[in-house]
Amino acid sequence: MQQEELDIISSERFEVIKSMEGFVAERVDTYLKPVNECWQPSDFLPETGTEDFSDQLRSLQERAQALPEELLIVLIGDMITEEALPTYQTYLNRLEGIGDQTGMSDSGWARWSRGWSAEENRHGDLLNRYLYLTGRVNMRSVETTIQNLIRDGFDPKTENDPYLGFIYTSFQERATRISHRNVATLAKKAGDERLHKICGIIAGDEANHEAAYKAFMTRIFEIDPRGAISAFATMMKKNIAMPGGAMYDGSDRQIFTKYARVAQRIGVYTVGDYAEIIRDLVRHWNIERMKGLSDFAAEAQDYLCSLAERYERLAKRAISGGTPAFSWIQTPGGK
Repeated sequence: MQQEELDIISSERFEVIKSMEGFVAERVDTYLKPVNECWQPSDFLPETGTEDFSDQLRSLQERAQALPEELLIVLIGDMITEEALPTYQTYLNRLEGIGDQTGMSDSGWARWSRGWSAEENRHGDLLNRYLYLTGRVNMRSVETTIQNLIRDGFDPKTENDPYLGFIYTSFQERATRISHRNVATLAKKAGDERLHKICGIIAGDEANHEAAYKAFMTRIFEIDPRGAISAFATMMKKNIAMPGGAMYDGSDRQIFTKYARVAQRIGVYTVGDYAEIIRDLVRHWNIERMKGLSDFAAEAQDYLCSLAERYERLAKRAISGGTPAFSWIQTPGGK
């Protein structure tokens, strides 16, 4: 495609996003709770300054000792991903027509970006504090990984295109919800009811954010169905890059790959989940029922409607293996 054609597409999409300002402004408060109604990390952790703080801490650590090491590894990886929030807000502000021009803009898009970031910020805080209190985590290695991840950034391959951006976030919020929900289930099986509640409440936030991004993209499908379906196919052909893909603990460049394999093996986030998310988005946006498409858009439709089955075949061939060593895990008597 020639640059002139790309510029025209970009301009058209910018106008669509601009036209949605009122739509988004009316819905920000639907998808984001007032701060005084939100949970906070301290609600789920031992309360400092109380007489029984030591007893609360001891109880937390006793239950955490029962967590399987593989589950702990995935929980740490999930937390590190959440802690890279500054990168994600920067990403939203790069999307054409979405940016917060002053840092305190009252536009619907800017209020959404800041409000979403404020809600997400609690996730990393809560998981980080919980993991620190367990006494099972090499926090310096974890903190090094977080700093490297924010410093190195990530490229979701969305090219600052808001259509691609909202396809990506619709997918990614659901993926994160699945991961946290499955960790919650496994934590409960291991007897850690506190961690079950922690991951469950975070998954609830992610479900709400997923609904918001799906709603934004649904509106785009209504205004520009051909452009929207083309963007959906384009994004899926690129594959959804996980935001923690650049994790680096200072010594192991493969640490994200190892974490992802452990998540696959214990059923927290799998190739099968990837396939199911595609199927859900295809169903949610009524891709199969779209009519009057151009030849190019019709090809995109055919591709999308068969894509989940391709990943399901890959899921059946997923290979399991042993648990590799992670610097994140505290070794007895040392760091």
